[in-house]
Amino acid sequence: MHPLGHFFLKTIITAFLVSFAIGSSAAAREWQAQPAQLPTALKAPTPAGKKAPGGLPDGGIATHQTGDIRSAWYESPTGRYQHAILGDAIEAGALAVKTADGTTHRLDLPQSEVFEDLTPRLADLDGDGTVEVVTLRSSLSDGGSVTIYGLSGARLVEKASTGFIGRTNRWLNVAAIADLAGKGRKQIAYVQTPHIGGTLFIYDYWNGKLSRLASLPGFSNHAIGSRELDLAAAGDWLGNGKTSLMIPSDGRTQLHLVAFQNGTLAKKATVSLPHRVAKYMGAHGTGPDSKLFFLLDNGRIYKIAR
Repeated sequence: MHPLGHFFLKTIITAFLVSFAIGSSAAAREWQAQPAQLPTALKAPTPAGKKAPGGLPDGGIATHQTGDIRSAWYESPTGRYQHAILGDAIEAGALAVKTADGTTHRLDLPQSEVFEDLTPRLADLDGDGTVEVVTLRSSLSDGGSVTIYGLSGARLVEKASTGFIGRTNRWLNVAAIADLAGKGRKQIAYVQTPHIGGTLFIYDYWNGKLSRLASLPGFSNHAIGSRELDLAAAGDWLGNGKTSLMIPSDGRTQLHLVAFQNGTLAKKATVSLPHRVAKYMGAHGTGPDSKLFFLLDNGRIYKIAR
């Protein structure tokens, strides 16, 4: 064979082998689940949260290190909404916050509504230096909503809401508050009706308004009657400097990795599990080498990694 022919043949074979090696490596790097022990770093006990004054039996106090609102909690336990999606029929009738100067402000809901939640969430969603309070507010006749509160002068007021679902005994649960859309500010991800064919929604808060960025069906981040609300994990799991979300499927026997790509929310990977997800335990490591740990409803901990 002509020397030039040998050169081209060698080049083609080398390219094929490199391509095969890259493909094999990529396959080996797919997300997989396996039983594991929880790393020592994740076993460290977290400081016991201070019990909310006048709050729910196990309601907690959310805290924030900067901004106008430094802590928030629910008050006024009530049995006026007999939904019991969180395992009892006790919900909250009021929201309280404490500011940086130690002043407490309170907002009471009308008798037709409750906070169907355990602990509020505090975040500066739009990056303006003031803190928003993200709650799960339910109407006795029209179901749940994500509602944002904040301070207006000396008053605690409603800032924005997704609006109620539109039917009684229909609930939703926040999955994450993070910059999922790459806008340089935090969005709210939540699953609507996580027990009956849940849909993941991403909402952005800007100029005092909530706007829907995306939705995707087929998710759940809660088990009926459970007090555990944290079943999803937000982080740079793809190693591209952007935040993605690992969240259970609607049957909770799979974990879906979802992320925005070219402005569209899509599933990037799926991991099958032998039992249903019961709790997110934390992550060890960063980027694509992260190891995520989930407790399943059989009492076993599984590591999700590539």
